[in-house]
Amino acid sequence: MDKSSPHDLAQMRKSYEQAELDEAQVAPEPIDQFHRWFDEAVHARALEPNAMTVATVGADGRPSTRVLLLKGADAQGLVWFTNYDSRKSQDLAHNPFAAMQFFWGELERVVRIEGRVERVSDAESDGYYRSRPLGSRIGAWVSPQSQVLASRAELEAAWARRQAELGDDPPRPPNWGGFRLVPDRWEFWQGRPSRLHDRIAYVRQTDGSWLRQRLAP
Repeated sequence: MDKSSPHDLAQMRKSYEQAELDEAQVAPEPIDQFHRWFDEAVHARALEPNAMTVATVGADGRPSTRVLLLKGADAQGLVWFTNYDSRKSQDLAHNPFAAMQFFWGELERVVRIEGRVERVSDAESDGYYRSRPLGSRIGAWVSPQSQVLASRAELEAAWARRQAELGDDPPRPPNWGGFRLVPDRWEFWQGRPSRLHDRIAYVRQTDGSWLRQRLAP
């Protein structure tokens, strides 16, 4: 029996022709270049432009990825929020380095970032937690993230119990908060024809400055 894909994967390709990226065009600081591209992704109505793939490595040496939502980006780093008992959090407790990637297909662009990860302050976690919809705040108390559940009904029953217990102003769970990736490497990728893509990397130097380099596609 032929179990191959009904699609001819070998022939699936796209020619990238929207834009170009040159060393003379990029901002001196990578965070400024990121904000420039992020704003253009929002303007282009990219699907969830703040969605990013975050990769970590566990104590067993196995990498894992998941899609998260960026909730802060400035000169200090890039921030997301999660359960501190989750698999990614356990990975980071063992190996505090991670990589993240944004893909904005509408603009034929990718941004890759690597660096060390640290927890944000309690005040920052509290502030973001209070800004979330009530249902999401209760959900942070309910989900034993990454653990096995018997059923969806178990999760929904736990949510209903917590809603009754916590009311309309739940505090932040002690095992929930933010992480910040402090970049030491950025890469901006712009698709180009004939697979001759533009890739500009920023590498942090020991004095805190950024070295810009063009990479081969």
